[in-house]
Order: sequence, then C-alpha cells, then structure tokens
Amino acid sequence: MKLTKEEQEILDGSKGEVMSKIMRTMVELGDIFGAERFVDITHDGHIVTSMGIPLLKPLYRTMQEIIDAGITAKWKFTADPRPIDYKNVKCNLLDKLIFSKIMYGKQQDYEVQLNQVGLKDKDAFSCACYHKEMGNIPQKGDILSWAESSAVVYANSVLGARCNRNSGMIDLFGCILGKVPEFGLLLDENRKANWIVEIKTTKIPEAQILGSAIGIAVGDGVPYIKGLDKFIGTKLDDHVCAYLKDMGAASASNGAVGLFHVENLTPEAKESGEKLIRKDAKKLVIDDEYLQKTYDNYPILWKNKEAKPKLCFIGCPHLSMEQLNAWTDNIFNSLIKNGRSKVTCRTILCTSPAIAKEFEKSAQYLKLQATGAKLTSICPLMYLNNPLTHSRPIITCSNKLRTYTAARFYREQEILDIITGKEN
Repeated sequence: MKLTKEEQEILDGSKGEVMSKIMRTMVELGDIFGAERFVDITHDGHIVTSMGIPLLKPLYRTMQEIIDAGITAKWKFTADPRPIDYKNVKCNLLDKLIFSKIMYGKQQDYEVQLNQVGLKDKDAFSCACYHKEMGNIPQKGDILSWAESSAVVYANSVLGARCNRNSGMIDLFGCILGKVPEFGLLLDENRKANWIVEIKTTKIPEAQILGSAIGIAVGDGVPYIKGLDKFIGTKLDDHVCAYLKDMGAASASNGAVGLFHVENLTPEAKESGEKLIRKDAKKLVIDDEYLQKTYDNYPILWKNKEAKPKLCFIGCPHLSMEQLNAWTDNIFNSLIKNGRSKVTCRTILCTSPAIAKEFEKSAQYLKLQATGAKLTSICPLMYLNNPLTHSRPIITCSNKLRTYTAARFYREQEILDIITGKEN
C-alpha cells in the first residue's frame, strides 16, 4: 500500500505502540487484498463482537491495550445484540449456569470495555443498527468499517453505502483509525453485477427463501435482480426495506453476498440501470418450482422429526417496527380465529433495544403480551449456541438462524399456524 506521510508516521510509532500495531494490521490486510491506499471512513461503525465469551482472551487483551493507551474510536459504533435476557427468554438453572459461567461469563466486563472504546450508548446492541430507531443510518456513498454480514449487505444494497464484509476487530480498528484499505466493494468495478437473477414467480417470493436461493447459487457474487419490483414496487418504504433486510440476510448467510441490486428499486440500480451488469454476467431464473426445491432441501436436524415445537424465534435479523406491529396483529388475530387465547409454544420476537423501548409504550405491546409471546433484544443465534438447545425442537422463519443452529425453518404462514394452533 502507498501510505500518506501521516499514515507512515503512525505505522512508525508517532502515536504510540498500540496505534502502530493497529495500523500495521490494517496495512497487512490491505496488502493481502491488493489495496493501493487507505480511504477515510465517513460514518459511524458497527462491530460484530458483542458477546462476552471467556475463550476470547485475545479480544479482551487487545481491548485493554487500546484502553490503557488512552485510545478511543474516531468513529463511534453500534454492536451486534447481547446474547442473554433472563427476563424475557426463560432459562432453566442449568441453562443459566452455562450462559453465565461458561458461555458468556465475560459479558459485563466486555461491555465496560466497549463503552470505554467508543460504543454509541449503553444499549447500542442490534444486528439491524440501520433502523431509524437505532440511528446508525449511512447515506449513499458513505465509507464504512462494519462487520455483521446482514448489516453489511443491507448498507451496501439498500442504502448504497460502501463496506466490505469485515471480520471482528478489523471493524473496530477501522473505526479507531478513521480509515480502511480501499479494495473489494469500496471500488466501482467490484460493485458491478456478475449475476442476473430473473424472478419469474406467480406471486411475491418469501424474502427468506428467495435470499437463500440467491445466496446458494451466486456465492459471493453480486446479483442484479430483475422482476422483483413487480411484486414489491419501486419505493424503499418501511415494508420494502424490511423485505430486503430479510432477503439480504439470507443471501449473506446461505451464500456470501455482500451487495445486491434490485432493478428500479435500490439506489445504484435506479441510478445506473443495466450499466451495472458485467458483460460476462451469469444468469439465474427463479420460479415457483425453484423456490420450492430450495425450501425442500433444508435439512431437519431434530432427532425426532415429528416432535412438537417447544420454542419459536422470530426476528433474525432484528424485526423492524413495521414487522413487529405486523407480527403482533397476525398472532393476536390468528389466535382469535383458531379459538385460542395463548400461543401453543414459547414464542420470542426479537428486535433492537430502541424499538423495544418505543414499542412497549404502545397498545400493541399489551396486545402482544395478551398472546403469551415475549419480546427481547437478544441475538437468538447466540442463545441457541448453548449445546443444551440442540436437542430441543425449536422453529424459526429466519434462514440465517436455520443455517447456524439446529432450529427448523418454516415459512412465515406456517410459523403463524403452528404457534396459534391452527388445525391441519
């Protein structure tokens, strides 16, 4: 990499040994990926390491070195969700022991470190930091130092910001330096589509399954999606943004998509149209049959495939306010329709602390409570990392959660039917 005079001085130790090590790490990252220079970050960060796992000793040691050197992030940051919430996500004594002593025993200590280094506020924990209630909303063209695959793909695609799929600590180092190596999705050429995905379904595809199908097919490619605007329109309103959030998260976890374009809808597609498509782009057609095959191929990891669900997680990534209200209404109304008063298995809706705080002031929260469902701001994936949960029949409508845990995936309507006791 070609460094400016200031960057070279930092590397040589002008701002101390710790800043020199951070700069050296980022220079080596840039060299690995062929970056020629650094570019300045222009918006707050988002980091993926939000959980206090005792085994992550190098993380805590590095954080303490940063704190002892008096260094704070040039750009403040939000973080992925907390892992535990004993109030709203019931745990037995053994679960609590595993969570508090073994899995996340460093949580409180680590949150102190996060606050000292530059966490935006004490409750700035959500995988969907870009919701307006969370306030970490980049603008088109902003350069970011983010990790968390679902957040990165949303920022690149729906907001038109620029960010690579960074790893833990690299995200923080960028926020501290205020700059990142320029490579990958920060460059115009790499934001062009190398896949054309044509949607030829008879109705709107379920976002989670569509994203999964795209991710499995294109891997880390950049898809240009045609025909989806016919179903969801050409305006990025709350409903459409929630749809793209879930579609993007599935494409990023079932593949490695960091950017997608939707014709006539997402910022760069609206601006440049088919000029974004490479001449050698591959083509994928997704119809009803293709989506059904994708769904049918999801493995069922339960020992007893006929077991009745004991727990349901909805909201991975975290639900938007619009989604939270919709799920509340759907659960409430479906229970009435089915002649029931409470959900048939423990049902947990996951959203950000900021959205939960606002939602709890509304009449909708009372309606949700009446159904027996609970509201939390944890990461369900972190909860299901508890090995004791692997033998429990847990369901979800999140493809990301399905991918990384033993939870069984169902379509949203199927989830609703199960938790509200609809007769087959």
